[in-house]
Amino acid sequence: MTGEEARSLLVCFGPDDCYGAAWTLLHLIETGPNPVLTAQPAPDANEWRHRLWARAVNGGLVDGA
Repeated sequence: MTGEEARSLLVCFGPDDCYGAAWTLLHLIETGPNPVLTAQPAPDANEWRHRLWARAVNGGLVDGA
């Protein structure tokens, strides 16, 4: 997975977890070069972008401040 491919997959998240498929997508995106998100998502962004951001912050990949 390249960084470009991982960033392209960000638009595939829907409004729900799609019977668990969203978690698979999240893990697939995380296999690419991290971090995919380099800035905190907007407050109205998809919950999955917020999850990716929080996981990158918790993993020490980005500064959450």
